[in-house]
Amino acid sequence: MSTSYDAHHPPRRDVLDECVHCGFCLPTCPTYAVTGLETESPRGRIYMMDLAARGEIGVDEAFGEHIDSCLGCLACVTACPSGVQYDKLIESVRPQVERNVPRTRADTLFRGLVFALFPHPGRLRVAALGGIVYQRTGLRALVHRLGLIDRLPARLRALESLLPPVTVRALFTRTPERTRPSGPVRLRVGLLAGCAQRVFFGDVNAATVRVLAAEGCDVLVPRDRQCCGALSVHAGREEEGLARARATIEMFERYRLDVVVANVAGCGSTLKEYADLLADDPAWAERAKAFSAKVRDISELLAELTPRAPRHPISTRVAYHDACHLSNAQKIRSQPRAVLRSIPDLQLHDIAEAELCCGSAGIYNLVEPETAEELGRRKAKHLEAVTPDVVVTANAGCLLQIRRFLDTGIPLLHPVQLVDASIRGVDPL
Repeated sequence: MSTSYDAHHPPRRDVLDECVHCGFCLPTCPTYAVTGLETESPRGRIYMMDLAARGEIGVDEAFGEHIDSCLGCLACVTACPSGVQYDKLIESVRPQVERNVPRTRADTLFRGLVFALFPHPGRLRVAALGGIVYQRTGLRALVHRLGLIDRLPARLRALESLLPPVTVRALFTRTPERTRPSGPVRLRVGLLAGCAQRVFFGDVNAATVRVLAAEGCDVLVPRDRQCCGALSVHAGREEEGLARARATIEMFERYRLDVVVANVAGCGSTLKEYADLLADDPAWAERAKAFSAKVRDISELLAELTPRAPRHPISTRVAYHDACHLSNAQKIRSQPRAVLRSIPDLQLHDIAEAELCCGSAGIYNLVEPETAEELGRRKAKHLEAVTPDVVVTANAGCLLQIRRFLDTGIPLLHPVQLVDASIRGVDPL
């Protein structure tokens, strides 16, 4: 049979054939919810993937647009009664698009800028300093007041709107390489510091380390400025992602760890995928399998451990947003809620349309800004509807995306920050 895919890891026929086109995925798909188009649904994309596999359509610009427009949130995987592995399909097709569909010069340059910046904490820190100057000098307010921001391309407007409220001090505060517990050691744990996470959310890393140490873990945080490859893998930049996966495995192997902890949902899901991503690499397959078996999200690990540190009451009303790569990719839904409910007096509330992505999705809110904005506003509306004192979510991208559209009087936190505040007996806000 002729095919429009190249020979390197095309979508598997048995996985394509799993879809019976029932449509249960449609209500959970963000792009279908926004457009109402069949071609912007998981079912429609699988149909196009199948046609390309049969050689009936090409892997061309039109095909690539529908693959690019997918957020990769995997809500369809959760909803599918037939167990269709859409995650395997989209991860095999995106590299095909990257290799075979020419991009416009503007698109190539913008994506190049994103990947030259975000996986590199040092460069990101310099850019963040520029962002601080832009905000603190009043230049940002002037640009908005004069309407100049509206003249920028949508992608640059999105990039500008994602500037986080970070301080110079926070930018240059480093998480200690090692933090020992005060009592007996239960586990030797490595923490992935992340790229944007260590630059923009160092406070989340610090809270993670304190909580783990309070629960009896010997915590090690590698100093390497090593990206885990999540952004690259999810964008179809296969070789780049695999190179970063190998380097990340090697980095953590130096420490002889019991557990590797991630506090960013997108990073954690990719760390757990290393075994699959490197399965056909003889030199790395077993190392990747051993590594992935050790990976836990911070909420997942805390739910597994019998609490050692007492929790002090926090009387607050919390709206919880399920990060897609935590709930759909890692199947972690009950654990964060259980960990939060272990805090006395805390009121935890779920929201409407919880299955719909907020529009962050790695670099999606930068490369598909219009759809991302509509999803972000929709998510913010549902979060505000439960009148929370604080919104909580376990992914850096979600925190940045939701902050753009949420009422400015509502703070956003990572779940581990509430746990940390409860253990220390301090006000989390």
